[in-house]
Amino acid sequence: MVVGLIRSVHNDRNMGVLEVKAKILVADDDALFRELIVDFLQNEGYRVASAADGEEAIEVFFSSEGFDLVILDVMMPLSDGWQVLRAIREHSQVPVIMLTALGDETHEILGLNEGANDYIAKPLSYERFMARVKSQLRKVLQEKKEVLVFKALEIDQGGQTVSLFGEELNFSTKEFKLLSYLLKNCNRVFSREQLLDAVWGYDFYGDPRTVDTHIKVIRSKLQSYGNYIRTVRGMGYIFEVKE
Repeated sequence: MVVGLIRSVHNDRNMGVLEVKAKILVADDDALFRELIVDFLQNEGYRVASAADGEEAIEVFFSSEGFDLVILDVMMPLSDGWQVLRAIREHSQVPVIMLTALGDETHEILGLNEGANDYIAKPLSYERFMARVKSQLRKVLQEKKEVLVFKALEIDQGGQTVSLFGEELNFSTKEFKLLSYLLKNCNRVFSREQLLDAVWGYDFYGDPRTVDTHIKVIRSKLQSYGNYIRTVRGMGYIFEVKE
């Protein structure tokens, strides 16, 4: 493995706390059904945002950070569930559960091929629905407990902290996400546009050179480790790790 070690931090006592804080987006144009799903999830302690159509779902998803799961109805006005799924998949691998009243194999296969993680046909039972939700969230929460370790550099995904030689460094949210993204994808070159999409979101309208500014600050904070973040002329940036 190129990165010296990617380890998972296990603490079963924290699992319940992490699950309660999970953030979920529910999009369905049927108001009564949408409210029912929201009630299901809130009763389990999850934070829930909702949308009444596909365009609103896209807007809510990209304007609010940190969704752990998205639940999409297939048949929605303005943009249907497939269009929303495609928009999300261009920028995020967040788990997506598709809901539909159609319940046929063709739509299930289509949803999975488009990048959905699960597919549930209406009507649904509370127990079955929540079991599928928790199954997807377990994978997400496990990733959030990862600590990325490269030599003396440690990046705690759950706590969103960066430590170097055992000393915690002061990183902003965007600096943390940018460094994490580069380290997770070490030895790959990313353009400014790719980094903006991955860290700031596809609807960022500011100066693309904000990436340069953040890279400069990150390098300074990482001291000698900042040299691992290399500028590739005419292309972008890379966290370069030589085996």
